[in-house]
Amino acid sequence: MATTKTSTPNFAKVSIGKATSHSAGSGSKTMAELMARHTSSFKSFKKGETLEGIVTKLTPSEILVDIGAKTEAQVFEKDKGILKSILSAVKLGDKVSVYILNPESDLGYPVVSLRKFIDERQWGDLEKLQKAKTIIEVSVVDSTKGGFLVEADSGKEGFLPNSHAMLSESAGNIIGRKIKVILVELSREQNKIIFSQKAAIDPGEFKKSVEGIKEGATFDTKISNLTNFGIFVSFNYKGKDLEAFIHSSELSWERAELTDDKYKPGQKLTAQVIGIDNEAKRVNLSVKRLTADPFEEATKEYTQDKKIKGKITSITDLGITLNLGNDIEGFIKKDKVPLNISFSPGQEIEASVSEIDKKRRKVILTPVLKEKPIGYR
Repeated sequence: MATTKTSTPNFAKVSIGKATSHSAGSGSKTMAELMARHTSSFKSFKKGETLEGIVTKLTPSEILVDIGAKTEAQVFEKDKGILKSILSAVKLGDKVSVYILNPESDLGYPVVSLRKFIDERQWGDLEKLQKAKTIIEVSVVDSTKGGFLVEADSGKEGFLPNSHAMLSESAGNIIGRKIKVILVELSREQNKIIFSQKAAIDPGEFKKSVEGIKEGATFDTKISNLTNFGIFVSFNYKGKDLEAFIHSSELSWERAELTDDKYKPGQKLTAQVIGIDNEAKRVNLSVKRLTADPFEEATKEYTQDKKIKGKITSITDLGITLNLGNDIEGFIKKDKVPLNISFSPGQEIEASVSEIDKKRRKVILTPVLKEKPIGYR
């Protein structure tokens, strides 16, 4: 018996079975017996049941699956992403598992969902891609401060962190662009899919692209993206755009806030090369190193053993921090403070210079004592 098609908005239909014509024979059977015989060949279904069927029609407007009912079932998916996934992952004649939403609608056909089937197939495919480290194409669908939302051809969305991206254009030009990536992290439980664009780039290709770039070289760059830990920029080298990174600690000698009003995508910055990270496949830059370090200038006068005064700003288990003026911090290590002497925040004390810690940007001090306790070093 031919399936009767009924137009239903937003439905993708699934065929559950076809009626078989029967002859009345000699007419010795009653109509009730004939009806009973006719209907006994069809299965009955319950809401929430999962069963197998065969895809008999597959179009954007209608999907039908034969699961052994008297008429084909319709696949109902409101989510366009799920529908897109079905169309890309399933083909005509495929065996699929369906979830019964309604055993029989008002129009007489079952209504089913392929969501669980598609989800299982997609995760299985992703696991294979991750294991094989297969390079695939994804589309950039959105930009965030931490990276980019991307979508695979299957319709499955994942995340491309800034640290794994090599997108030199501004965010507005990136949306919709197709890029090559490798799946580097996968978790069904957390619904986490992490891609890497850098992992898809051949290491030899990157080394060739940065060949000739020396530490100390200066480039005019353009901000492509902001993060909480630094700024991604691009610069032109030998006719190609290369990605680079400026860590927040390399923006200014003072503590710099990465605020949107100070730094914006598309903004130009002059920066100096401080290194090439072959593993991350990027050039590391600095803005602050184009100017003299004010700390070094300010601490030239702090020669060893020179006595200076400072006000205590904090006392911790590690030691005492002092304000020496001109935004210079002094520090007295805990083992340099005698057990029988106590200090308090706000107190001004005298200390002598022990060393200049350029890395931590502090002047290391020892307290000046009128009398040195026994055992004091």
